[in-house]
This record gives sequence, structure tokens and C-alpha cells, in this order.
Amino acid sequence: MKKLMILGASYSQLPLYEAARKLGVHTIAVSTPGDWPGFSAADESSFTDISDPEAVLRAAEEYQIDGITTCCLDTGVKAIGYVCEKLGIKGLSARAGEISSDKYKMKEAFLQGGVNCARHICIRSREELEAALDELRFPVIVKAVDLMGSRGIFRCITKEEARTYYGETMAATKKDYCLLEEFIEGKILGCEAMISDGKLLYCLPNNIEAYQSYVPTPIGHSVPYRKQKKLGAEVERQVGLAIKAVGLDNCPVNCDLIEKEDRIYVIEITGRAGATCLPEMVGLYYGINYYEAIVRLALDMEPEKMFREDAPHQANLSRILTSETTGIVKEIHNENVRSDDIYDLSFNIEPGDVVRRYENGRDRLGQVILTGSDLDACEKRLTQVLSKINIEFTL
Repeated sequence: MKKLMILGASYSQLPLYEAARKLGVHTIAVSTPGDWPGFSAADESSFTDISDPEAVLRAAEEYQIDGITTCCLDTGVKAIGYVCEKLGIKGLSARAGEISSDKYKMKEAFLQGGVNCARHICIRSREELEAALDELRFPVIVKAVDLMGSRGIFRCITKEEARTYYGETMAATKKDYCLLEEFIEGKILGCEAMISDGKLLYCLPNNIEAYQSYVPTPIGHSVPYRKQKKLGAEVERQVGLAIKAVGLDNCPVNCDLIEKEDRIYVIEITGRAGATCLPEMVGLYYGINYYEAIVRLALDMEPEKMFREDAPHQANLSRILTSETTGIVKEIHNENVRSDDIYDLSFNIEPGDVVRRYENGRDRLGQVILTGSDLDACEKRLTQVLSKINIEFTL
């Protein structure tokens, strides 16, 4: 029986454990101690810090694994590359894992690889910040290079804002540097892909619904991409250049981009499947269980066979449920009835839970995933579904 190590044990990784179980794969959940559901879902568990490549390697050697993977979080990507290279198993290279986990190194790789991206400067002190503020055009972004979920990232329209948020960013990051980069005013979009032995198995641009916080934060995705005919080829070209620049191979790919005046810019790219219902989006579009494809790729079990030419290309839309207030959940009212076009409607909260006004992905209340004949049908249906959900709070 093949052994698969899965980094992360939260609800986001649960479908990976389930997909592996259905394939007859023995799973090892890896995370720091806690009441994580993945520990119950896995066959074995290792209480290990997934941000520590050496610690993850020791655990991988102890359990004699055949593969290692994750989804929906960046924290373990560096360790995956390190373990795959050290053990000679299929997956990221150590270099690709390192670059994927540091936005500064990623941006430098983009420049060398001819990828369209925003101008940026690495900042190691307030003196360097002041000099950089005179070089870049506003608005700018102060950005932590090692965090996910829009944490440590702030859009600034004045020098005073940049000075303030620089302190907050450096308090949040584990690095002694951050990025200052120009903010490209445009429409954000995403792209999911998978690459195996240098071959792209698929490449799927998608629309992003963004919540406007310090920076636009994705709270939903949909396919097909509305500008596929006009810009789809350019999205694929830029993603391909970014993949090559970072050195990604034998991994899922998650990429964030911006379109401005019909020009595509890459924000960042990493060697794991995206969050915010993206694996479900890919699976519905191609008529497969995408989590199974991730498992198959990690264990070299021919994932390419899952991406058929007769794929349904099902239009679908996902949306994260959010709150505009901070408070305690009193009641959850959901008047929606089961329907074939509601793929998923679930909540991450229950009465008595404390929730925060939405700022990033950690503040989600639940999710809705819908299918339809086209995007317009999905968006119309979303309005109907959301109108039948009411969550009461006590402040």
C-alpha cells in the first residue's frame, strides 16, 4: 500500500484524505498539535511543524512515504520541495519550493524570466522604505513575503500610510525584509493548472470576485473566464512563463493575475492547488475529483488520464460567506432546499461561535458552490440562494 504524507490537517485538506482513502492509499497527517479534523481522517499522524523542512524530512523518513502533498495553504510548499528532492520522489524541486515560499525571490525570478509583473523593491529598513517611496508610483503595496491569505499586505495611497503599514507588516512576517511594489489598478483573475514531467495537464483561467480590504481579497471564483476568447491565450502564456521562471514541475499550480487595459500581469504563483473552493471549481469544470488528481500526481499514478478531451466544461461559481460585523453567532437560518445546481452549501460556524468582520480567508463563515448552463445563470442563482440565508449575531 502506498503511503502519502499530507501537510495540513484542517477542513481544507479533508477532501485530500478522502480521495486518498478511496484510492486505497495510506495517509499520514502532518501538522502541529491541535483539534484538527485531518488527524481523525488520516491513518497516522505526525505532530510536526510543516514550515520546517528538516522536521518534515525526518517525519517523511520515519514513515517511509511514497509521496507528499498539500492543498489550499502555502505553509508547507517549501518543505514539500525539500522532501521530494532529498527522497527522490515526484514533486517540486527544493529551489521551486523555496521561490514559491518567498514573494521577493519569486518577483526576482519573474523579472529574469520575462514575466509581466509590478515594479518592486526589497525593503530591509525604514531608510530603505523612504528611498523606495520616492522611486515607485502610488498607490503602492507593502507586502510580507512569507504569509498567505492577504495577511501582512497593505495598499497605501500616501507615504504616511506606507510608513504605518510597514511596521505592521514587519511585526507579522518572520523575515527581516518585505516588499514595496506598485499597485496595478485593474481586474484580478486567477488560473489553476497542473504540470507533470514538464507537461501542462490543463490550464484554467478563472474570474475572481474580490472583497475590497487593504488589498482585493478573493471571496469567490467562477468559470469559464469571461475574456477567454480575447485574453485566454495571453493568460496561459504568462502563466507558462511564470511556471518556467520559478521552476515548477510535478505539482498543481495556483496563480493570481491582474488584467489592465488588455494586458496581463502575474501577481504570484505557487506549486499547490488554490483555496477558496478552487479544487471544486476545477473538478466540476472537468468532470473529475480534482483532489484525486492531486493524490495521483504526488504518487506518480498517471493523473493525466483524468483530464479527458470530452470533459463537460461545466460552468460553476463559488462564493465564501462573510460577515460585515464582528459578533457571536445566535442563529443560522437557511431556507434553501436541496437542488442539483447547489453543489455545496455549508457553514464553518455554529451558534455560540465568535466571528469577525471579514478581512481575509480566516474569517469565512461558510461557502456556496453552484453549477449552471452558463455564468449568467450561476450568478442569478447565487442571488436567489444568498437571499434565503440569514445569520443572526449578538454584538
